[in-house]
Amino acid sequence: MDERVAASASIETPSGKGATDENFPVGSRLIAPHLRPHVAIFYAFARAIDDIADNPALAPEDKIARLDAFAAAVAGGDAAPGLEKAVRMRESLSATGVPVRHCLDLVSAFKQDAVKSRYANWDELMDYCDRSAAPVGRYLLDLHGESRDLWPANDALCNALQVINHLQDCGDDYRDMDRVYLPQDWMAEAGADVSDLAQARLSPGLRRVLDRCIEGCRVLNRRARALPAGLGSRRLAAESAVILEIASRLTDRLAREDPLAGRVVPGRVAFIGAGVRGLLNLFLGRYR
Repeated sequence: MDERVAASASIETPSGKGATDENFPVGSRLIAPHLRPHVAIFYAFARAIDDIADNPALAPEDKIARLDAFAAAVAGGDAAPGLEKAVRMRESLSATGVPVRHCLDLVSAFKQDAVKSRYANWDELMDYCDRSAAPVGRYLLDLHGESRDLWPANDALCNALQVINHLQDCGDDYRDMDRVYLPQDWMAEAGADVSDLAQARLSPGLRRVLDRCIEGCRVLNRRARALPAGLGSRRLAAESAVILEIASRLTDRLAREDPLAGRVVPGRVAFIGAGVRGLLNLFLGRYR
């Protein structure tokens, strides 16, 4: 372990964010009660390493050292003080039989965040999402004992959620972290510049780029429709149906609204409405 990490009073750099700050339900009451503690441990682990990657006060090499320490601890190595969430995650994985791969994939993505701030094209962005978002859904599938044949539909939903989040935060990501998750080839074709992200409203070029990303999300959302109906767990099926409906509605809102002019988020009424519609779609799909 890096000496700077070992000497640190705290390896974590908490942002103060929690599950209630997310756009989508995290460990909701739809999850079986006996599994919720494990989901909470996984979320705490993911939140801790994400906060390290997003901390603007840390140098890239410091972030990577801290993230490597988390990876080693969750994989079974020695754990220094400050790695308690990694140790709890390792114990949870041992108790549930879920492989450590999902945690290590997240670490890989967040290490990339420490050193990479631009994405050449959509495929490069999807490769990042395959490690920063898809492992969350894959973890839940493995935790519930679901078939890995559902991974493609899961990955589509998780990656759509990640891109939606990037579009919601595109201005803040650029101003605060100099990160741009919009494909650079699409930016060039649209005549858009990354500096446009610092403006109060989308430029015409940026609007065209976002519209292409939104169409990509719609394709992913369509691929994800197979997920709720294919799940054996009714609770997890309900959870995924609600999230898919929220993702679809947010995709439509981003097509109409300007995320630089104001954050595009679901209100409480819209959130409840999406939940009801998602459950209804699931019921009708299973009935058919």
